[in-house]
Amino acid sequence: MESVPGPDLSHGIASDRLADGSMLQGTVDGEAVVLARRGDEFFAVGATCTHYGGPLAKGLIVGDQLRCPLHHACFSLRTGEVLRAPAFDSIPCWRVERVGGTIFVREKLTSSVPARRIPAEQAPSSVVIVGGGAAGFAAADTLRREGYAGPVTIVSADASAPYDRPNLSKDFLSGEAPEDWLPLRPAEYYEKQQITLLLNSRVATLDVHKKRIELETGAVHEFDRLLLATGAEPIRLPVPGAAESQIFYLRTEAQSRALAAKAATAKQVLIVGGSFIGLEVAAALRERGVTVHVAALERQPLERVLGPEIGAFIRHLHESHGVTFHLEDTVTRVEGSKVTLRSGATIEADLIVLGVGVRPAVELAERAGLKTDRGVLVDDYLETSAPGIFAAGDIARFRDPRTGERIRVEHWVVAERQGQVAARNMLGRRERYDAVPFFWTRQFGVSIKYVGHAESWHDIVIDGNVEARDCLVRFERAGRTLAVATISRDLQSLKAEAALEASTSA
Repeated sequence: MESVPGPDLSHGIASDRLADGSMLQGTVDGEAVVLARRGDEFFAVGATCTHYGGPLAKGLIVGDQLRCPLHHACFSLRTGEVLRAPAFDSIPCWRVERVGGTIFVREKLTSSVPARRIPAEQAPSSVVIVGGGAAGFAAADTLRREGYAGPVTIVSADASAPYDRPNLSKDFLSGEAPEDWLPLRPAEYYEKQQITLLLNSRVATLDVHKKRIELETGAVHEFDRLLLATGAEPIRLPVPGAAESQIFYLRTEAQSRALAAKAATAKQVLIVGGSFIGLEVAAALRERGVTVHVAALERQPLERVLGPEIGAFIRHLHESHGVTFHLEDTVTRVEGSKVTLRSGATIEADLIVLGVGVRPAVELAERAGLKTDRGVLVDDYLETSAPGIFAAGDIARFRDPRTGERIRVEHWVVAERQGQVAARNMLGRRERYDAVPFFWTRQFGVSIKYVGHAESWHDIVIDGNVEARDCLVRFERAGRTLAVATISRDLQSLKAEAALEASTSA
């Protein structure tokens, strides 16, 4: 058995060894356990995040929550219950006993998560979810966790059951992730939870008055509550002269598999667009040994989102690994394997990956007469202009509780958390969506975490050194912090998230 650091907590720890809000990792019967203190209470829970194995002892206690430093999943210290995505599995708990000034961790508890039941008068007769991505899956999973026993149907245009989309442009594309990392749940999960999953299925019409959808096949599904989680589609950039077989996008599992297969024999690739997806693909393909060129209209990659300092760092990081940038430039035509850029430069490329952004898939909502404005408009509870119909994920334009502005956020964790809140509200919970947006990107082994939302800012305040890969960067407007980006400061990222949660607008 691999050794686990820390003392044997079953032998007892002096209570004054832990300050309020602190944690200590140890073992109980060979299992890694975190002992945490909150006030005069002590809790013992599993030491590993159920999302991607993050070390919870290096996380943050916020109230009764324990938050993971890797991707900000949240767990209850009292029950081990998973409270917020991206994790969907709870962590174990142990019984804690205090004898005088000594804390003992006793036996592992079978389950501390309370069973839930929805009163019949609150339960919808049926729920239909349109979209099998992050928001759609999270909503279905939450409905069952909350005790809803009625019919749940996911209608997904994708050919695959819900999967971990961020992995498509990271470890999976680079060839480092095993196959079982992709599915969010094994196939038997949907049968066990009695969730009907309709793949390769598109909704042709939505009738908000009769409360029914019709698929392109002609099949009709009625609903009591509906969640629109149709996500976004890659922007299709015309490339004169390019054959269809030369152009690749990366949004679905099938597209990632096709790109990985093609990259196995490709020698040189051109990526058009300096988006997160484009740059993550660039890093993944370089790790496969492919020569990579990136053409982007920006002066620095990701400058619009992360500012010029981090943008320059990302550029230097890529260049140090052999990526060639063609900034303030784009493709104009293709002749065979010869690609001509607007600047007149030419590149030989076996394939072209387009990563110039996405557009929210709002056509179905618009045809149904729902209110839209560069997304589907929702209230604080993620309900649309039609009662009983909710929207979550990339299509939802919601009010940012920190600024009062309406925003739309294209982040995986945001979509998952919105799906969870929408599900509870479909059950009558009336829970406001107020989570702080969070995303991460990892390129060439460097992880950048970002909390908050800043479409524009007046000042960028840097603590640390960006090039040294040790910094916290604040994006401020009128003296107020709107967002924080960090490199190698995971705990500070969690603290920044908690501070932003406390700074809601009046």
